Amino acid sequence: MRITPVVGMMVSMAMLAGCASDRMDDIDTGVRPQPLEAQPIGQVQSGQLPDPTTSTSQFPEKPTVAPGLEGQQVASANPAGAAPATALDVKKETMVGGWKVNSAGAGCDMFLTLTNLGSGSRGGTRGCVGPLAGMGSWEVSGKQVMLRDRAGNTIATLYKSAENRYDGTVNGGQLVSLSR
Repeated sequence: MRITPVVGMMVSMAMLAGCASDRMDDIDTGVRPQPLEAQPIGQVQSGQLPDPTTSTSQFPEKPTVAPGLEGQQVASANPAGAAPATALDVKKETMVGGWKVNSAGAGCDMFLTLTNLGSGSRGGTRGCVGPLAGMGSWEVSGKQVMLRDRAGNTIATLYKSAENRYDGTVNGGQLVSLSR
């Protein structure tokens, strides 16, 4: 039995007609759903909040010098390449991920991976200025973390000063810290 193209087209149209929907018909008529009724949420309390500029009991004082670098001149925080006495052990695997960077009072973001790049691992920054803007890789050597530019030159040296905090200097003596 042979089906002619006209019969085939009529069968297809009949099948497609069964797929039609009337879900959107109400849009043209202007019918809108009714608004929901408000639900009770309980009692609302009001009162005066404490003055945040005078109440320091909840937060410690902001340090003026990065921990681990007290008593050292900024330009020579690590003249001989030795770690400060307060430096903690560094494990490369714990550094992977995103970090908040504070350098000269300005903040930016740093991302560290374990993907090999030259002698170190791939890393980068977003929103940083100065030498940190050109960061391309990082490397751990003993208790120090070296941040390198895309050419492999060391642009900053950091030491672990607390859990999830690293402090050090950018070339030229500017303080830098990583935290999360």
